[in-house]
Amino acid sequence: MLNNLLLELFYNFIPQNECKHDKVSPMSDGEYCPDCGRYIVNEWYITRCKCCGVRLQSVKKGEDVIPAEKFCHNCGGSDFYLEKLSKIDFVNINYAVLIKRAMEDGAFSRTTQCWQDFDGENQVLKLLPFFDKKVSRG
Repeated sequence: MLNNLLLELFYNFIPQNECKHDKVSPMSDGEYCPDCGRYIVNEWYITRCKCCGVRLQSVKKGEDVIPAEKFCHNCGGSDFYLEKLSKIDFVNINYAVLIKRAMEDGAFSRTTQCWQDFDGENQVLKLLPFFDKKVSRG
């Protein structure tokens, strides 16, 4: 456990040129980073034992998520698998690790669609024509 803590501290204090997205809230699904302007998606992962399925304490080692201990505290197994959580909750917060992934500019399109208001008699919604505007950064 102490070795993993030292590795985490070592990785955090290495000077890096990349933005760490510290101002992006971990409770949101995703938002734009105010420092670099990229869209950041928050992904929560927990590790589980392959043998018994119990949750294991997780740590981030570089870009990988691994268990904090080498062996399962329940059955003694050493194999594990990652489970991606759709939302974090108070039960899994002690076991989960947050990965902040920057989305590429072409990963999603910026489109706007809107509905036309109701007519007085005809209550059918009509979708206005689709306009797609490619936005370039730079």
